[in-house]
Amino acid sequence: MTDEMLKQLQETLEKTNGFIKANNFKVMEAKDGYSVVEAKITDTSLNPMGIAHGGFIFGLADTTGGVAARMKGRNIVTLDASINYLKPAKGSKLKAVANIEKDGKTVTFYTIDIYDEEENRVAIAHMNYFYLD
Repeated sequence: MTDEMLKQLQETLEKTNGFIKANNFKVMEAKDGYSVVEAKITDTSLNPMGIAHGGFIFGLADTTGGVAARMKGRNIVTLDASINYLKPAKGSKLKAVANIEKDGKTVTFYTIDIYDEEENRVAIAHMNYFYLD
């Protein structure tokens, strides 16, 4: 993905209301089979114990994997997903990094690592995406 394509993606997501914008997700890097997305943790991101909500972390993982898969130039939807929470996610932001594991004709598989602002891995997710075209 060129720098121009990344800029266009960032502008589109910034202008589009919905889950990604509402949860303060920002695409930092993206190319074929790889992406980095950061998320600002706010009061609405927290669970009752004051740590990042599991659904917030899962959404970040799915978005990050989806961005990486979309960079292949094909339309995708999430087919199957799992996540393991390794430690409480505290602080003011999270960073998710998606890497492709296997790409097939109709399904592509990614591993997404989620880190806190001190670079501690707080979760790991595995996502399968189905190509719509």
